[in-house]
Amino acid sequence: MNMETANPQREITPLTEGDCLLVFDRKKLNFDFPLHFHPEYEINFIYNAEDAVRVVGEHRAPIGKWELVLTGPNLMHVWEQGECHSPDIHEITIQFHRDLFHQTLLDRNIMKPVKDMLDRSVRGIAFSEEKIQTLQPRIMNLAHKSGIDALMELVSLLFDLANSRGQQILSSVMAKNDDFYNSGKIKKVHDFVQQHYAERIKVEDVAQLLNMTEVSFSRFIKQRTGKTFVEYLNHYRISLASRWLIESNMSVSEIAYKSGFNNLANFNRFFKKMEGCTPSVFRENFSGIKRVN
Repeated sequence: MNMETANPQREITPLTEGDCLLVFDRKKLNFDFPLHFHPEYEINFIYNAEDAVRVVGEHRAPIGKWELVLTGPNLMHVWEQGECHSPDIHEITIQFHRDLFHQTLLDRNIMKPVKDMLDRSVRGIAFSEEKIQTLQPRIMNLAHKSGIDALMELVSLLFDLANSRGQQILSSVMAKNDDFYNSGKIKKVHDFVQQHYAERIKVEDVAQLLNMTEVSFSRFIKQRTGKTFVEYLNHYRISLASRWLIESNMSVSEIAYKSGFNNLANFNRFFKKMEGCTPSVFRENFSGIKRVN
């Protein structure tokens, strides 16, 4: 996969500003999520998916039975099906904010190994099979912890990973700078969508917000995000819907209309295109989410 020609999606994760971390614990039959990036750090543990393909930056390689990777903010990544034929894949994903640890804390001597590892993670880091097997029980147990216990366990895991041998830097290309994705104009678009996603939004209205013609705005948003404005808007709506499917007891139809879709069939179609499954299946697969705030 060529990073220059790939069209990654910016994932809007369920991690809110008030959360410390999120842990997703799920069983799955295959890998179908598209190439993506997000501003959070991510630790991804995968068991029993031999011959699936890991893609991090421009790095691409089949994986073994045990997989553990740390990706830094805005680093493109995905796991593809490849030649994996396992009917029982176990995946645990841990996401946490870039500012979870204040710079003053990271500058302390005791935190230097963790700080250095987080700095290296802008290229992606894969850990040795030996280390993964050692940490597996703790990673699996983290999905069942909450509050300060979960946060302290994350810190402990990061220390163990930072001091482990056999770390492999995956990508020779660093994650793109945030400015590429988050110009002032893009922020205006995002803020507008965030406030009005449930309403009927016209491209011309957003173009006027930026004092641009509709044609110029359409070209701008495509260059900056890799999506048309309608795709960008629907991606945001589906990301919200995904969060509500996980966190609420609202029905699928209630969530569809709340997220800005006035047609349930369209919602289901867009959702499956983005998430690779129906909203109902998504809700079942992500029943193991743990939010620590």
